[in-house]
Amino acid sequence: MTFKAVLFDFSGTLFRIESAGSWLQAVLDEAGISVPPDEVRRRAMGLAVAGALPGGPTPQQVPPELAEAWATRDESAAMHRAAYTGLARQVPLPSPELYDALYDRHKTPDAWRPYADTAEVLGSLRRGGIGIAVVSNIGWDLRPVFRAYGLDALVDAYVLSYEHGVQKPDVRLFRAACEELGQDPHDVLMVGDDRTADGGAADLGCSVHFVRHLPVEERPAGLRPVLALAGQGLPA
Repeated sequence: MTFKAVLFDFSGTLFRIESAGSWLQAVLDEAGISVPPDEVRRRAMGLAVAGALPGGPTPQQVPPELAEAWATRDESAAMHRAAYTGLARQVPLPSPELYDALYDRHKTPDAWRPYADTAEVLGSLRRGGIGIAVVSNIGWDLRPVFRAYGLDALVDAYVLSYEHGVQKPDVRLFRAACEELGQDPHDVLMVGDDRTADGGAADLGCSVHFVRHLPVEERPAGLRPVLALAGQGLPA
């Protein structure tokens, strides 16, 4: 089947967040706080287990007082910040200002890396006349990340949960993306890493393809099958 448009998830699909250790070290360095490497590793592990790094591992356990914020975290910027800074505060850090600094760090382009084939696949789809939208459960504007890596010109539309007040798998988010691209959902392919959230596109009539949420080094060509699925063949 030849698709007229492809929707992509952001985190774990087109880009990958830095490790918890890199995340914490960057914030400590910015604050001028010196912490022994073993201690950085220990606290970074605690943050990862708590699920405090957006785009990283999900929490092993959500504290009851954060349950509502966590369940609706991607519906607004305020709820997203409250959920993730709340999880981070489960781990003691040298200064209380670090919790907001960690949250702010993850929104910067330096905290993200595109997968090795992201530019190649987006560029090939664009040259083939296929519409491209990024559909993300997120609480902040990710457009600057795409601009920083020279990928913004390859995206026709961004449909972000916090801007619409609904989060995947709600079909309203996928419908908004299809409408922005001017395409019938049956002519659209959704690509993501989360079978529940991204799989919601199937309820609208979109086809769905899943990729594995792996570190950048472990997934050098995970997006390339999308080209064949979209009728663009495989790169030489």
